[in-house]
Amino acid sequence: MKLRSKMSFAALAIVLVAGLAMAQHHGGPRGGGDFFGGPMLGFFTDYLDLTDAQQAQIKQIIAKEKPAMEPLFKQEMQTHEQMMQLIQSGTFDEAKAQTIATQGAQVHAQLEVQHARIASEAYQVLTADQKTKLAQFITKKEQRFEQHMQEREQGAHSQDAPSQ
Repeated sequence: MKLRSKMSFAALAIVLVAGLAMAQHHGGPRGGGDFFGGPMLGFFTDYLDLTDAQQAQIKQIIAKEKPAMEPLFKQEMQTHEQMMQLIQSGTFDEAKAQTIATQGAQVHAQLEVQHARIASEAYQVLTADQKTKLAQFITKKEQRFEQHMQEREQGAHSQDAPSQ
């Protein structure tokens, strides 16, 4: 498997787990909640045909990691708010923007590691058939993304061409 495919697979697994994490955070049908919560949990529950036991296991994994993630989500939001305040201040301070961006990147990196940890544990809950189905889903998503990027690039090239 190519490195890019492995990274895409990991990214989708992270999305799956993030969705389950958000669903755990907020109640509602099929976990409800915002972010990936309701719709994403419902999608993967249906798409992968997760059993109640699997959902419970994944929710348990998420509950274990949730205390470490909540402060990171808050820090990420604060960084975003700081950047928005800088943008709206009327004067742009590049050094301050760089400092805020660096802080944001560090927090985001910590969140990605947490997501990867949860995704890795949740992935182990899936059956071999579910893992195969997830891999196929990822491949389709990758293909659509690559096609979109090619179309976008072709559109940019056609706009750059001189008119006659």
